[in-house]
Amino acid sequence: MTSERAYWLAWSQISGVGAVRIQALRKHFRSLEKAWYANSQELKEVSGLGKQSVEQITEQRSRFSPEEILAEHQKKNPDFLTPADPDYPQLLLETPNPPAVLYYQGQLNAQEMQGKQPLISIVGTRSPSEYGRKWTKKITTALVKHGYTIVSGLAAGIDAEAHRSCLEAGGRTLAVLGTGLDITYPSENYQLYQQIKQQGAILTEYPKGTKPDRGNFPARNRIVAGLSRAVIVTEAPQKSGALITAKYANEFGRDVYVLPGSLDNKNAIGCLGLLNHGANVILSESHLLEMLGTMPQLDLFEEKKPPSPEIPPELQEIWSAIAPEPTPFDLIVQNVNQDANSISAGLLQLELLGLISQAPGMRYQRLT
Repeated sequence: MTSERAYWLAWSQISGVGAVRIQALRKHFRSLEKAWYANSQELKEVSGLGKQSVEQITEQRSRFSPEEILAEHQKKNPDFLTPADPDYPQLLLETPNPPAVLYYQGQLNAQEMQGKQPLISIVGTRSPSEYGRKWTKKITTALVKHGYTIVSGLAAGIDAEAHRSCLEAGGRTLAVLGTGLDITYPSENYQLYQQIKQQGAILTEYPKGTKPDRGNFPARNRIVAGLSRAVIVTEAPQKSGALITAKYANEFGRDVYVLPGSLDNKNAIGCLGLLNHGANVILSESHLLEMLGTMPQLDLFEEKKPPSPEIPPELQEIWSAIAPEPTPFDLIVQNVNQDANSISAGLLQLELLGLISQAPGMRYQRLT
């Protein structure tokens, strides 16, 4: 019997079927295996698939064998995860469009992948000021000393500073690429790339041979935000990839923290804009740690499994769509096969049972 991971992999090979469409197929058919063998008429019933898309899918699908694709990948690219794998990052899995395939090099940490070891993203401009570099290093060092793993995109500037400062402080860091694992971009970060492999991990949704492309990096930023409990922007101009990462963080229900800068510094204008739209201001390292709610080291690694709450069967699907962190109502609707009114009623029942709480902005989180 072919495993579900083979179908995640196979669908990722179909041109025109990205992460969003794969999720639509999975939601409609309840299984990517069933979706793979669905006929044209059944595929037309999937939201977002028109006649031309269905024709392209059926034509391409006839040329692929999920079993052969999986065998070939396990031979040439053995280090990869799909959402069907238990080690796939839990927080990333709870986003609307997790990558169908996540390639990696280095050492994955089960605690990080399960969301028990907290991941924090630090991002910013490729051309930082001395102020931006200094505070990126100070913030990164403080987070590492309090048990956080640092995530960034291996870009020049703030990203590289965050990775480097983390390594110097003896912490673990994850770098998310917009290329294949065999390409270091920018090339000046080659040595840093090698160090991260030894003291962390490199992740990408792109197979080997994928060169830098303008469209890959915004998609990369959604992974940076999705992996993390919070995103920190230390310095960013008005048009910056860091602001895209912050936008994804908001959509995923993650908190955004911003280092304030000067109006005279063009690289701080994007940060000031985020503050104007409700991001949390960082006043010092201790202030940031207080806002994050630093947890004792032992709590990060102890296996403390509270008894599972008894969820009424009719509410199980809604309960499963809610994360430990505040989950937006729109994201719950996307992941539950019920109409919005039924979901609202179910959320109210769960709240009355003391199983969830409602946060500002129609966000919900588990209490047990």
